[in-house]
Amino acid sequence: MEFGSILRKTRKKAGMSQEDMALELHMSISNVSRLESNKYELKAADLFKWLKITNNPDVLMALYASIDVATSLMTSGATSAVTGAIIFLGGIL
Repeated sequence: MEFGSILRKTRKKAGMSQEDMALELHMSISNVSRLESNKYELKAADLFKWLKITNNPDVLMALYASIDVATSLMTSGATSAVTGAIIFLGGIL
């Protein structure tokens, strides 16, 4: 799975530049650009940090639940969809 577009959308949604993200992740701006263009291997730890920095834990849950994240980011209901799924699964378990 390629995460570049997801990373870019979450960064922009958070109002951050590539330079801001590079400073937060302690990496170069070119590496941030490479991650967003799928030219650099994304490590799980970097994905977790990225989503924490951009305040997008719902994206992580959507990825885990195999929900189409790109579509979810386009709509404002991504959080409610994931929250609903978590509540539903919590009721079953």
